[in-house]
Amino acid sequence: MQELMNGSAVSQFTLLGLSHSRPLQLLLFGLVLTCYAASLLGNLLIVVTVWVDPRLLQSPMYFFLANLSLIDMALGSVAAPKMLGDLLSEGSTISYGGCMAQLFFLHFLGGSEMFLLTLMAYDRYVAICHPLIYAETMRRHRCLGLLATCWAGGLLHSATQLVLVVRLPFCGPSKLDNFYCDVPQVVKLACTDAYVVEILMVSNSGLISLVCFLVLLGSYGVILVTLRGRFGDGGGGKALSTCSAHLMVVSLIFVPCVFVYLRPFSSSRMDKIASIFYTIITPVLNPIIYTLRNREVKEAMKRLRHGLWFPCWT
Repeated sequence: MQELMNGSAVSQFTLLGLSHSRPLQLLLFGLVLTCYAASLLGNLLIVVTVWVDPRLLQSPMYFFLANLSLIDMALGSVAAPKMLGDLLSEGSTISYGGCMAQLFFLHFLGGSEMFLLTLMAYDRYVAICHPLIYAETMRRHRCLGLLATCWAGGLLHSATQLVLVVRLPFCGPSKLDNFYCDVPQVVKLACTDAYVVEILMVSNSGLISLVCFLVLLGSYGVILVTLRGRFGDGGGGKALSTCSAHLMVVSLIFVPCVFVYLRPFSSSRMDKIASIFYTIITPVLNPIIYTLRNREVKEAMKRLRHGLWFPCWT
């Protein structure tokens, strides 16, 4: 067989998945399908709510929230559809090109989301700690520029990962100990010493996750200090509730990523659990956290529902 363009003789990979027990596979299918459908519907509802409500759309915080929901819908679609098909079928294989595509979009969307969450923390920092210059600092064209920077950062991060992976030779075995393609499992299959590549990738993914996480914690630490004297008024309580929701999302996303990527690559069941968390569970929790703890979003959803049910009365 002629080797592939990248020098690899492997044309497809076998995904070992989460379990070989048929009853457990069917149970997982139901759970993943429920999470995936809830993620799509919940995040789509947030996007539509923000888009049709002028007050929310003009607010940088909700503009960024709508973009976060778009990323979550796309991120959840990277692994879930393939996983659902594999849970129903007897075999679980993915082509070399499909594997590289999964890897690319996982890191592109995941990196963009991390940068966006950092941007959202900066937005809250300016709004709470420097309210007099907030309107000038977070003007719409500047928000668009910052958002484009987040997407560009995610693209650069993902392209770097992909270039490092496709340069590796793969000559077998071709079994990936996961339910989707990701850097740690793919690199371990290279038929060459990939220690330097592992270090580069840990420096890339791991340090990005850690640095963004530390910046976020620092920003919210300053915010909490600023809010100490405002707990008695409504504004302080409202800001604290918003920041609490952001911190919950940040913890759900960053902690598993730091655990997986900020250490030498290895195979363990905890890696799979962490992978499930940030590819399947987190996209469905984000809309729940933001809507249940945010009065403005809930009121906008009520207005949206009222407008859909009684269009002639509005």
